[in-house]
Amino acid sequence: MADTMVKTRWVYAFGGGGADGDASMKNLLGGKGANLAEMSALGLPVPPGFTITTEACTYYYANGRSYPAELKDQVAEGLKKVEGLTGKVFGDPANPLLVSVRSGARASMPGMMDTVLNLGLNDQTVDGLARLSGDRRFAFDSYRRFIQMYSNVVLGLDHHMFEEILDEHKDRLDVHVDTGLSAEDWEAVVADYKKAVEAERGEPFPQDPHEQLWGAVGAVFTSWMNDRAKFYRRMHDIPESWGTAVNVQSMVFGNMGDSSATGVAFTRNPSTGENRLYGEFLINAQGEDVVAGIRTPQPLTKAAREEMGDVSPSMEEALPEVFTQFKAVVEKLEKHYRDMQDIEFTVEKGRLYMLQTRNGKRTAKAALKVAVDLATEGLITKEEAVMRVEPASLDQLLHPTIDPGSPRDVIATGLPASPGAATGKVVFTAEEAEKLGSAGEAVILMREETSPEDIRGMDAARGIVTARGGMTSHAAVVARGMGRPCVSGAGELRIDQKAGEFHARGRTFKAYDVITIDGSTGEVLAGAVKMIEPELSGDFAALMGWADQVRRLKVRANAETALDAGAARQFGAEGIGLCRTEHMFFDPARIAAVREMILADDEAGRRAALAKILPMQRADFVELFKIMEGLPVTIRLLDPPLHEFLPHTEEDVASVAEATGLDAKKLLRRAQELHEVNPMLGHRGCRLGVAYPEIYEMQVRAIIEAALDVETSGRPAPIVEIMHPLVAKGEEMKFLRELTDRTVKTVFGERGREIDYKVGAMIELPRAAIRAGDLAETAEFFSFGTNDLTQTTFGISRDDSGRFLGHYIDRGIFEKDPFVSLDQDGVGDLIRIATERGRAVRPDVKLGICGEHGGDPASIQFCEKAGLDYVSCSPYRVPIARLAAAQAAIGEREKDR
Repeated sequence: MADTMVKTRWVYAFGGGGADGDASMKNLLGGKGANLAEMSALGLPVPPGFTITTEACTYYYANGRSYPAELKDQVAEGLKKVEGLTGKVFGDPANPLLVSVRSGARASMPGMMDTVLNLGLNDQTVDGLARLSGDRRFAFDSYRRFIQMYSNVVLGLDHHMFEEILDEHKDRLDVHVDTGLSAEDWEAVVADYKKAVEAERGEPFPQDPHEQLWGAVGAVFTSWMNDRAKFYRRMHDIPESWGTAVNVQSMVFGNMGDSSATGVAFTRNPSTGENRLYGEFLINAQGEDVVAGIRTPQPLTKAAREEMGDVSPSMEEALPEVFTQFKAVVEKLEKHYRDMQDIEFTVEKGRLYMLQTRNGKRTAKAALKVAVDLATEGLITKEEAVMRVEPASLDQLLHPTIDPGSPRDVIATGLPASPGAATGKVVFTAEEAEKLGSAGEAVILMREETSPEDIRGMDAARGIVTARGGMTSHAAVVARGMGRPCVSGAGELRIDQKAGEFHARGRTFKAYDVITIDGSTGEVLAGAVKMIEPELSGDFAALMGWADQVRRLKVRANAETALDAGAARQFGAEGIGLCRTEHMFFDPARIAAVREMILADDEAGRRAALAKILPMQRADFVELFKIMEGLPVTIRLLDPPLHEFLPHTEEDVASVAEATGLDAKKLLRRAQELHEVNPMLGHRGCRLGVAYPEIYEMQVRAIIEAALDVETSGRPAPIVEIMHPLVAKGEEMKFLRELTDRTVKTVFGERGREIDYKVGAMIELPRAAIRAGDLAETAEFFSFGTNDLTQTTFGISRDDSGRFLGHYIDRGIFEKDPFVSLDQDGVGDLIRIATERGRAVRPDVKLGICGEHGGDPASIQFCEKAGLDYVSCSPYRVPIARLAAAQAAIGEREKDR
């Protein structure tokens, strides 16, 4: 019987002017593999190779770290194709094919996973490479690089061991740079490297190229699950299930003399978005030398070299013919992909090869400019421009930069690797940065150069400084992705990590001394420097305008102070979705009256104290209504349990009693009476209004009187929304609605005027969501308090969950922290149920969310799908929500087409 089973294809070839795949196959081939295939099909000079799919990685982890049965034969077939295109043979001592083995996930993860170059070298093929190239020094330089990289990545040996061996040889020869070593010197280094490997492992360095290849493939798959890759995925919301592809590609050599080079380029400036070629290269080097920050590279263009005051020739000057070809290729790539490209290239003996292209990582400022410019240039539409900017990245634009008028005590300069400014205590290790950062300290991480292992410290730091490395080094790329300011290649810094100090321009600074960095100018400054707020105009205003034209969801802000409300308006908020009135109660000027109310023995005593609070609350609301100028303002009545307003220790009680004249014994006794085992689920929210209606009556009166005062002053009439928190039952809502309407009617009668107002419920309990139809009989709007709804749905305290949620995320039980990004299956289902049942009773019920999820792009996308009317978030996240809402609307529209 014929075998009718269709074999899975695990390997896709590229090169020689054609490819098995294309750019649309990013999920299967990873970003790097898909783009190598696309460039090959475009006829660009791409060294031939093949891609092992991301599905093979998924299989590898699902099957005890083993490979699919067909993979070995498919890889052998792929190697044969590469041999045919290059005229070289893998493992042949006379004419060896050497390959690179690189990772390539569908989302770019620079430096997080492993790479091996020069694979296929051994004691025989190195001689063949030497004869073919006519350069024995180059051959053994390549061999020592391979031994070090393979031993570290595949065999798990410490790379410092090899650096120490190399340093010993340099000291012996009195040579300071690698290029000063001869062929014989490199042969001696290789011999010592191999001895060290055998001493560490108890067996020789692997000589079989096929064993080397499978070792490297396994190492790349394994690196998908290393600590730094996991951390990076969590930080950038990249699912673990995606896996990585492996790209095996024939080597081309940028270290074959002065007509050879390697480099990294961006078609536009990734820091500013300026439309000009940006990047760096190194003559007689391999690609890792540029991105690892081992040597400080040279600029690509003459103009950039002159701006930087560099004396080393640019690529435009050193390799003019190749540069002209390169410039034409990169322009073609940007037009083809219709986006800024990040490109890796190598020049081997005057011949250009393209090793990678991808949509370049960029700062928020650059992303805005590139998107707006591409739309203006007609390469993309305005809607495409809106989709090109990551909403969360806007956070980078909403924070201070250095005041240009402030004096600058410059202690060192480097390259402006990632814009923005930061002040903090200087630390020299990632571990120290993480430790102090988690304790709330502002720190600046200063290193010779960073490595992928430093990612946690980089994330914890406010800014990063490196003494070595260029604008495309690991530190620069990762810092830009994180939105951290970074100064790289500050060569005048002398860092003494052991002594805990650094030296610059004749001055010494100790660990924990405060410095400021300006990632936009590349300056490192002594001390703290004055900062200024950003201007939200130009490209920002243009893109936000385009976003507002297409979004359906309204965006409000959570605000209760004039400062927050003003910031919200500045950032484009369309009202206040949550005003927490209890924050007003804590004001020092009124806390005594609040405590007097709590200590009162009867309703009359409480009302007397509340009468003192009333004018203060009214003044608060007048201020908010004026700032919001006729936009809706949702005011949540008192929510926390009363014990939160009282002192708890005897010492605090005595202090408060002395300051206020309240009775100390009574204060302490009342605090003890009000103490609850689980106050989150206790006497709080609307339960206060049921037990002590006079509290809510005072607040409703203050709201309505304030609204009438504003309207009669000639300002736009406020849209008043009174919200009752923690409602669970229809009977509760009915009682609260009657209390509200009764109080409002009394005020209208006293003032002889009326205004429109709405009364609604905050949905924070599963029962409220399930029985939303009951609530909708008297509630005109629902606001989902997703912080508490998440707590009550999961039975997890938001304040304490940080101790264990990390374990849940690491084990794949939670994909994300449910307090950061909405649990769409569970909590989301409750919101969908409430929406459906609420609208069945009251079709025009207004629906929004006001938890922290209101500023989370993924949660906003859910709100669009669920058909809510608005989201509300903190003021500084309003622009993020506006853009995310626009992207969600575009996404939903495209699904319907």
